[in-house]
Amino acid sequence: MPKVGSDGWIEVRGARTHNLQNIDVKLPRGKFVVISGVSGSGKSSLAFDTLYAEGQRRYVESLSSYARQFIGQMKKSDCDGIEGLSPAISIDQKQGSHNPRSTVATVTEIMDYLRLMWARIGKP
Repeated sequence: MPKVGSDGWIEVRGARTHNLQNIDVKLPRGKFVVISGVSGSGKSSLAFDTLYAEGQRRYVESLSSYARQFIGQMKKSDCDGIEGLSPAISIDQKQGSHNPRSTVATVTEIMDYLRLMWARIGKP
């Protein structure tokens, strides 16, 4: 598991992905965080190509070698370091569902597991 700082922050040092120019960022864990800026400023590079890519890479590294053989190798993020980052999921920003009732749980297919869990251990 990645090192999780005791101060409750995700720290990125020296991010250089695409338009990012050696930036340092400190994001609070467990909070709703918005990344904003003008077109081409590196919002998606920070969110998807740096944070998500590193979280996904760390998750894949935690799997057994047998499981990893079925998953493509993830490249390490172009930065000096990231601390406090947990495994991550992402929903593609260009691939929306046509169903207006879709949620993160249904799109990631975790809802099936939640239904099963609630059916087995839930109390009315």
